[in-house]
Amino acid sequence: MDIERLFNDRKYLENEIIFFIRKKHIRSISKNKELVISHLKKAKHNFEFYKLNKKYSKFNDWLIVTLYYVLYHSALALITNKEFSSKNHYATILLLIKEYSLTKDEIKLLNDLSINKDDAEFYTQLKEDRHEASYTTNIKFNQEIINDYEDKVLDFINKTEELISL
Repeated sequence: MDIERLFNDRKYLENEIIFFIRKKHIRSISKNKELVISHLKKAKHNFEFYKLNKKYSKFNDWLIVTLYYVLYHSALALITNKEFSSKNHYATILLLIKEYSLTKDEIKLLNDLSINKDDAEFYTQLKEDRHEASYTTNIKFNQEIINDYEDKVLDFINKTEELISL
């Protein structure tokens, strides 16, 4: 995923979104605050599960998976808030970039309340690590990585709450 290009080339971003609309992986939905709240509750529920299990470093691969799904449900809350649904993880990040990224001037003012390139790169990295943790036999995630991801995921949940104005 070329995050830089998605942020800098709006035509490319739009073409990617159109592709997923045609495949019916992205669709417009009616305003549904309950579903927004449900996704955020699911994110928090998954984060509670993570906190209960983070003391078991033997299972850091599953902690990565859990943190990813915290992030993913937060992202679903955000796109649902903009009246979209997504059946694809890549399509979800496309919608986040389209609907929540800001101009450079706006980012200077509202960096903490926008989905910026760093957030998108983090989402992508955690998605890749989730895939590796789920489908490979490697167990490579140390406590430092887990703690860093935990902080970033918690920041993303907080940003989500601010963006959807709960």
